[in-house]
Amino acid sequence: MGFLTVREVAEKWALGTRIVTLYCEEKRIAGAIKRGNLWLIPEHAERPVDRRRRERALPQRSLAADLCGIFAATTLPMPGDNPDAILDSVREERLRLQYEGELAYLRGDFARTLRCYHKTEGDGAARLRACPAAIAAAISLGDYRTYAEIDAYLKDCVQANQGSAAAAVAELALATAVVSVIAPNMAPEWLKAGDLRALPPPARPNALYLRAKYLNCTGRFEAMLAVAQTALSLCASQQGITPYDIYLRVMCAIACRYLERDEEARRHLLEAMRIALPHGFVTPFAEIVTALGGLMEQCLQQEFPTSYNAVIGQWKRTWKHWITFHNQFTKDNITLMLSLREYHIAEMVARHVPYAKIAEQQCISVGRLKNIMLEVYGKLFVSGRDELAEYIL
Repeated sequence: MGFLTVREVAEKWALGTRIVTLYCEEKRIAGAIKRGNLWLIPEHAERPVDRRRRERALPQRSLAADLCGIFAATTLPMPGDNPDAILDSVREERLRLQYEGELAYLRGDFARTLRCYHKTEGDGAARLRACPAAIAAAISLGDYRTYAEIDAYLKDCVQANQGSAAAAVAELALATAVVSVIAPNMAPEWLKAGDLRALPPPARPNALYLRAKYLNCTGRFEAMLAVAQTALSLCASQQGITPYDIYLRVMCAIACRYLERDEEARRHLLEAMRIALPHGFVTPFAEIVTALGGLMEQCLQQEFPTSYNAVIGQWKRTWKHWITFHNQFTKDNITLMLSLREYHIAEMVARHVPYAKIAEQQCISVGRLKNIMLEVYGKLFVSGRDELAEYIL
């Protein structure tokens, strides 16, 4: 095998001698050897790829592709005996922040969840991935200002990425708020229909959970139970823990309770508690105390008495925050929460127009009008005309 000098190779490759020497020093030319101050290069050596040219040639990874990757990497089961061990096994900071924020949320440390979210600034995929937990944390803290910032960011993302997986993920995060404050009219159409094809597959367990919550908001409890059970059979982890192992069982419990299948409700609730409470995951239960009509307190007292104060204490704190958040959300979005007809009727009721006159104008009976207003009051969490006037007028 023959050898060439640096100058000869530089002429052959149309490069400067300094670049060829640098390639030799970095050991990027196979077989190059140094004799004194002279580099000898095999005559048939291949020219190394210019790193600068390679970086320019590589396409930037799309936001949608990055989202698929980050969802896949952050939906792995956490160790069943020690969920926190996942933090030590994840090396990338952007991935670690997702798990840290999620664990903090499950334990009721909502401020920490928001800190993890804020650390994702500048990383589009990581920020989108963190938005659902951040929105839920903002609601639990009654932090409407932070929610409004996240809401604006997500709506900009939907607008900028229409028709892509990124837009669907942003809409999914927005749906976290609307099902949490019981505003199902504002849910995206694909969630109402149960069409999850636009979402990356690893994001679909969250979408199925929100779909179950949407069905809960609309009072379709048989469908809610079917979705939650199907999702649980598809998403339940055989090794370790995921949040959906807990939350989907909670959804099954709520649906069964409304369907008066109390033993099934109790079984689902206890299964969720056995997964969650040994690790201090109290939030999934504090969120639904009122939805279970005393069953929560019974199960805690009988099976997990040491967790009773933690769950009920968090419920008492966050319920006040939820009401504060809900009231502000309603004021800002009332025309979206109510249909156009409901809004027009509610406006007249708030102005103390007599029911008989409203019914005559709307061509409905007074009884039908009263039923419509019961639905309006239920959507807005108000009890009468005076409270209604605070929103409408």
